Amino acid sequence: MAKRSGGSSDGGSDVAAALVRHRECGERIVFTNGCFDLLHAGHLEGLRQARALGDCLVVGVNSDQSVRHLKGADRPFVPLSERLELLRAIRWVDHVVPFDGDTAAELITSLRPDVYAKGADWRNREMPEAEAARAVGGEVVFLELVPGCSTTDIVARIRAVPLTPAE
Repeated sequence: MAKRSGGSSDGGSDVAAALVRHRECGERIVFTNGCFDLLHAGHLEGLRQARALGDCLVVGVNSDQSVRHLKGADRPFVPLSERLELLRAIRWVDHVVPFDGDTAAELITSLRPDVYAKGADWRNREMPEAEAARAVGGEVVFLELVPGCSTTDIVARIRAVPLTPAE
């Protein structure tokens, strides 16, 4: 099935309907999720790897409220509407779905992906998403990371730069 122009991002029901069509075509559906607060090369590589695991990539994106709860009051740096737009523009992404809450487990239960893909830094952590994926018959795959390329690293480097008065 061809990529939907711009992907969809309504919270799940549009995507669930589209996934029915993907399944009818025999396509393997991959799901990944994250805050995607400062989109960087590590995110792009993870999305490329995730898409290579199947025929259709669905990306769950934490809402602004969810990011604040998970990352702190000063986050997100980029509002949800812009994060969704950036992710929709990536060629490996077929559908984008925002979600509230700390995990995407409910979304996974609803969308029933064949594969749940997450960065290798999550390999030894408990993830409700992994449990949800297995419960719907999905496989859990950990993606290789780009060394030194994470939002945490980027934010630390930015905060380490001393502010100088404008000339």
